[in-house]
Amino acid sequence: MDVSTELAGIRLNNPTVLASGVLGVTASALKRASASGAAAVITKSIGPQKRRGHENPVVVELDCGLLNAIGLSCPDPEESMGELKKAVDSVDAPVIASFYGKSISEYGYMAELLSKAEPAFLEANISCPNVREFGKPFGSSAKTAGKITRAVKNATDLPLIVKLTPNVVDIKAIALEVEKNGADVISAINTLGPGMKIDVVSGRPVLSNKFGGLSGPCIKPVAVRCVYDIYDVVEIPVIGVGGIESGEDAVEMLMAGASAVGIGTAVWHRGVDVFREVTDELRDFMKEQGYSRLEEIIGRAHG
Repeated sequence: MDVSTELAGIRLNNPTVLASGVLGVTASALKRASASGAAAVITKSIGPQKRRGHENPVVVELDCGLLNAIGLSCPDPEESMGELKKAVDSVDAPVIASFYGKSISEYGYMAELLSKAEPAFLEANISCPNVREFGKPFGSSAKTAGKITRAVKNATDLPLIVKLTPNVVDIKAIALEVEKNGADVISAINTLGPGMKIDVVSGRPVLSNKFGGLSGPCIKPVAVRCVYDIYDVVEIPVIGVGGIESGEDAVEMLMAGASAVGIGTAVWHRGVDVFREVTDELRDFMKEQGYSRLEEIIGRAHG
């Protein structure tokens, strides 16, 4: 049963990828995810300056998922680069360096900096919905998304993943623009929202930031639709992210058009072994349904 897949010429032994933001700050955490079955691992998004992020509480668990407003917290670039280099040297899987900036030029600067650690890919996070001082996510404008993609590609020779937001009118237009400007892979989606949870006893918002990004099973139908739409219009591969907690969830995302699936919130719900478990469940499905290769599943919903 062949569950391997390919992203921009790099072969993954299964389609599960540790999504950015979970277990992604230290090399040891990334190594743990890889040892637990993740075929590739993505760092927490790295920025050009140290950020404390938002004050606690920054995460609230819901019946249907998580609401988070971490606030793009990250160590200073020197510390982040040190951990990234350790991860590249020690993790037995492709390491993907996720990053962000406050301007188009900062995205180019960060791409050049992180490339020195020689990760397998870079991932431009243009879609964080819970940092008010950054204004609207860059990914909400096709024109701006394209400019960031071009700036990054001008600064590095590494394969580039661009992570898109679902909080837009036409995700197809944005996907086309980042592809036109050199993206090698698209990741979809980032968290939905922002959303809000109010403590009915105190009458106050639970999150210190008031608003946060929604993730987990409740956003899977939106993620599947976004991946389906993107697959329809681009030629580059897609990593489907949002609500993947089981092998069946992975199959649905693959059939929508994803070549790989990002798993994040499920680590909170099922533990770090979720990568191996999802892959095993995927193999069981393929055996039961008579599939021999993952390529037979990818994009099947398109007829």
